Amino acid sequence: MLRHLMAVLCLVLFTAPLAAQEAQTEFEARPPVESTAPPVDRTATGGAQTLEDILRRQRGLPVDDSFRRGNDLDEPAAVPQLGPLGGASDSDFWRALRYNEANVNVSTAHPAGGVLVQDNGMWWLELREGPLRIYGGWLLLGTIGLLAVFFLLRGTVRIEGGKAGRTVTRFKAIERFAHWMMAGSFLLLAFTGLFTLFGRKYFIGWFGLEFNSQLLIASKFIHNNVAWAFMLGLLMVFVMWVWHNLPDRTDLTWFRYGGGIIGKKHPPAKKFNAGQKIVFWSVILFGASVSVSGLSLLFPFELPLFDATFRHLNDWGVYDWVGLQPFPTALSPQEEMQYAQLWHAIVGFVLMAVIIGHIYIGTLGMEGAYDAMGSGQVDENWAEQHHSLWLDKVKEREAGPETPAQPAE
Repeated sequence: MLRHLMAVLCLVLFTAPLAAQEAQTEFEARPPVESTAPPVDRTATGGAQTLEDILRRQRGLPVDDSFRRGNDLDEPAAVPQLGPLGGASDSDFWRALRYNEANVNVSTAHPAGGVLVQDNGMWWLELREGPLRIYGGWLLLGTIGLLAVFFLLRGTVRIEGGKAGRTVTRFKAIERFAHWMMAGSFLLLAFTGLFTLFGRKYFIGWFGLEFNSQLLIASKFIHNNVAWAFMLGLLMVFVMWVWHNLPDRTDLTWFRYGGGIIGKKHPPAKKFNAGQKIVFWSVILFGASVSVSGLSLLFPFELPLFDATFRHLNDWGVYDWVGLQPFPTALSPQEEMQYAQLWHAIVGFVLMAVIIGHIYIGTLGMEGAYDAMGSGQVDENWAEQHHSLWLDKVKEREAGPETPAQPAE
């Protein structure tokens, strides 16, 4: 089930990078691909690349790299000033590293340990430093901006008739503990994740290299360890509240009246209304997805995700539906981590936008809402206004079974 969910979400959010990447090569034994580039006269450069090679590469056109891959520079170049410099030049060694053909002794038995330069990973770096930062940042700023405008137009939803002065238990201590553990850890994960993504671009210029270095070291430590608290809280919240968040007919009524936030009439609702159910399932599904991708980043050799996911997509012929090449398979751990990091960040941005809206409703947006997770006690008038069906059941439970009538003597 989880793999199928990952497959569908991958199709939606990974179309852009996969289209740009045309086709990933196999990790092991990658033979040189025959180039369709026209032959180039390189006598003027002594066999080295020319300006035409550079321009073709910048335009994304095919370039015949065989002159670099097969040139061991044993013979002096035709142009003396461009020839090898003996021991001062290791171009042949670095060329072998770039094409993953160097004989490298590593301390790990895993074949990926010998990959020191992953030349085909530039698409990930460009996507991470470009569209991911831009669109992710605007998503968060846009969400905050829309909520600010909505608050100016609607204001705080007040308790009609004021507070009754009598309270009812909304959430028990264990429920509030699970909520705040998940919420607090998520805030730490969100901020440290944003620091990691945007720190190099902004913090170096603002505060200097040393500050950014120490900030990112601390962010990595916090992110990797606080994640366990988030996953535990997510599991506890799911177990305790899943049955209250199943859809029912009252949700249609809630949507019809805009939840009482847009209009003035407050529709009846059970313990969780339709809006809260949307938040619940968004947190559960996106939270589970971001947790799985995070585990894959922590244990890339043990938990590869996208190789199997892409194989399923290829088996289903999904790439034909959207006019793409088959999705890449036989991914190296480096490639697995690149896909996992992008997925982790994209889902994280969506989840942050959802949580920003949730925080707004629980604080500025609605009077008395914070009490539910603060003290666990809510005013009866608030409960009657927003969760009248739930309040009726609470009162019935507190009243207990009716005393049966005594037979007449």
